[in-house]
Amino acid sequence: MAETADTSMQQRLEALTAALHSGAAEQVRHLLVGLHPAEIGDLLESLPHGPREILWELVDPDDLGEVLTEVNDEVRAGLIEEMETDQLVRITENLDTDDLADLLRDLPGAVIHELLRSMDKQNRHRLESVLSYPEDTAGGLMNIDAVMVRANVTVDVVLRYLRLRGQIPDFTDTLIVVDRFDRYQGLLPLTTLLTSDPEASVADVMDREVEGIPATMKDVDVARRFQDRNLISAPVVDDNNRLLGRITIDDVVDVIREEADHSLMSMAGLDEEDDIFAPVVLSARRRAVWLGINLATAFLASWVIGLFESTLDKIVALAVLMPIVASMGGIAGSQTLTIMIRGLALGQVGASNARSLLTKEIMVSAMNGLTWSLVVALIAMAWFQSTAIGLIIASALVINLVCAALAGFGIPLLLRRVGVDPALAGSVILTTVTDIVGFIAFLGLGTLYLL
Repeated sequence: MAETADTSMQQRLEALTAALHSGAAEQVRHLLVGLHPAEIGDLLESLPHGPREILWELVDPDDLGEVLTEVNDEVRAGLIEEMETDQLVRITENLDTDDLADLLRDLPGAVIHELLRSMDKQNRHRLESVLSYPEDTAGGLMNIDAVMVRANVTVDVVLRYLRLRGQIPDFTDTLIVVDRFDRYQGLLPLTTLLTSDPEASVADVMDREVEGIPATMKDVDVARRFQDRNLISAPVVDDNNRLLGRITIDDVVDVIREEADHSLMSMAGLDEEDDIFAPVVLSARRRAVWLGINLATAFLASWVIGLFESTLDKIVALAVLMPIVASMGGIAGSQTLTIMIRGLALGQVGASNARSLLTKEIMVSAMNGLTWSLVVALIAMAWFQSTAIGLIIASALVINLVCAALAGFGIPLLLRRVGVDPALAGSVILTTVTDIVGFIAFLGLGTLYLL
């Protein structure tokens, strides 16, 4: 299914690119018909600046606001920069409160002023409520479109109220029960509402077990709660248990995707919000920092090798086999590092189980070290006709793989303690550690036993 979706996206992009290059505006508009704003956003992110700006001009004006909320921050900033104030105000007027709050942070001050002035008091208050919380919290994710009912009314009254409304917000699977001070009391699932006795009171059939999500809860923790409890929507409450709004599954899916993108891009020192078609100079400047850090660590590893220059001059076989030790340690360490980063992100690794996990990872690395060191030793002996070299590289492999497990386990914990994202810096530090330990172990043993 995922492969089919990818193929469809590629075919759509190819057709769109061909139409843009040929100047067939009507064909481009035809290709955009029926596409979801998120799909249009993906196409915009996939195009270089010139074609992107042409496509943006051909998007249906009714879709512009939603498309802006779907593209990454840097692409959005570029599109906003090309638009007039009155157009920006116009396309954002009908956005949901949570989407508007996300977008508002990127809008110019003049647009924000005009937009707030055009709002009625109720909508302005709703928007301010969302903006009062950081965007990576439940309060920043929530939408102020919940359907609220009182516990002291009957099911029949609620049904008549819904008919009078005529429609309910998207992803509404439950009604939220509050008291007269808007304090959260529980949920009334639509399935319960439709199957209960019309004369029964809401208090008799409501679900009181579901807790409200604190507005200050981190978005990743919100996503985990949705995953663990199979939620479609959930109420958001303040410190006094007063209902503020609700979070829906579509917002949670966005959080999950952003976290996945962040983990992947951070390991290469990149930002998931960067434009893949950003100017060359800007992209080069961003990546230069990461390359500089890697260069510094590479010089450190080279310095360690330089300490054994006399040994390498006399025994060339060590220089030939040296990359094997470093490479095997790097792979083993990255396996443990990945497990740790994932475990920390999901809250599965803590003080109660860290020692057990460390013991397991050391035992796994030791077992693999013994297995593969035997294979490498036999190959080295046959290659260089030297039992000593085979034994030395086998010992160095076991030492490096065990140290790699220790580093892969400890580095994320240390980085998290000092407030650094383990996904961002973990791999660079790990590579440096495994290279240095591998070189010292292999060349050190070679110096001791072969000279």
